Amino acid sequence: FRRLQEVTLVHLQAIADSYNATVGVHARLQGLAAESRAAALALNQSQAAVQGDLAQLQAWARKAQRRSRRVGARLRALALALSEKSARHSQEEKQHQAQRDALQDALARLTLHVHGQDARLAALEGQQPTAKPGTTAPRLTPTPARAPPAQSGPSPLQLQGHRQGPGASPGSWSPAQDLSAGLQRTREPPAPGSHQVLTGAAITQRDPPPWAPTPQGPGEACGLGPVLVFPNASTENVAFLGLGLPVALRALSFCSWLRTAPGRLGTLLSYATEDNDNKLVLHGRDSLAPGTVHFVIGDPAFRELPLQSLLDGRWHHVCVIWTSLQGRYWLHVDRRLVAAGSHFREGYEIPPGGSLVLGQEQDRVGGGFDSSEAFVGSMSGLAIWDRALVPREVTNLATGKEMPTGAILTLANASAGGFVQRVGCTCPGSCS
Repeated sequence: FRRLQEVTLVHLQAIADSYNATVGVHARLQGLAAESRAAALALNQSQAAVQGDLAQLQAWARKAQRRSRRVGARLRALALALSEKSARHSQEEKQHQAQRDALQDALARLTLHVHGQDARLAALEGQQPTAKPGTTAPRLTPTPARAPPAQSGPSPLQLQGHRQGPGASPGSWSPAQDLSAGLQRTREPPAPGSHQVLTGAAITQRDPPPWAPTPQGPGEACGLGPVLVFPNASTENVAFLGLGLPVALRALSFCSWLRTAPGRLGTLLSYATEDNDNKLVLHGRDSLAPGTVHFVIGDPAFRELPLQSLLDGRWHHVCVIWTSLQGRYWLHVDRRLVAAGSHFREGYEIPPGGSLVLGQEQDRVGGGFDSSEAFVGSMSGLAIWDRALVPREVTNLATGKEMPTGAILTLANASAGGFVQRVGCTCPGSCS
């Protein structure tokens, strides 16, 4: 019986343990069920919120789509209007450019005509005799052209370069005529053109009549602005003229009062760009013929200009003028025309945006200087125009009367470097 009791107790204990485990599992299952119901409720709430958000997004998307369609229609209309306006503007710009080109060509032709008329007037004034007191001045009558003399002596007009032109009578010569007697030697392939250097009797024809005012130097012509003094041939002595050319040039006039070291002509002006370090140069160096400079436009093209009169160490007024129309150019020294030519860089345009320096020749933008090419002396009243000055304007400059309007650069734009001195003199001729 005790054995049966023990076995029964063991079974009852096992049954109790199984019951307890079942109760624990049931409680756990109930907890999981409650958690699942809470999760399902939260999920339902999230789904409801997401569906509400999606409904709002769909409504917003429909509104945005309608707005985008309206904006697209407006943009298409605006693009069409802009394209039409751009086409009209382009057409107007082409018309304006054609008008500007026509005006520039007309201005250049008018300049050439004025140069010719002024030269003829100066020649007539030079031939008119001086009227004495108590006498009546004789009337000017056209002088008939004489036949060219036999070449038994030197011609009044001599062309520098490899050839010389035939002799011509001073009475029949006019500086405005384009003498096709030969080209100044150039480093580019030869092109039809001429280079005239007026010497001897030709200069006499350009001399002013006795009653004309004598050319003034800075000692008499005051109010020219600052004087730049380049004391020696150091490569550190340089003046940068502004930020280079502000506009493209199809014509230019460079004028300045100059006083050079006796017997030496250096580089007056050098304009360099990234693609060409000799876009515009008035270049002198020790190896050139005494008293000459190279007038370079778009290397390798150049003309050799005679400036022997500057070698005396005194003040002189120099104007170099060029226009792309027919490639005409003129050199005035002390208001006298001493050289002229044509077909030099005809139709060429000097671009803006380069480096423009005074007193040194650039072998690269802003540098590469050589002391043998340096300018030694003084500059005053320097200015550059984007047009060709007429002879009367050159005369007014040389006699200190007035400054032609429209200068794009002057010495006021210059920044001096090295030992270059900026001297503020009322009358430059009085400065040491």
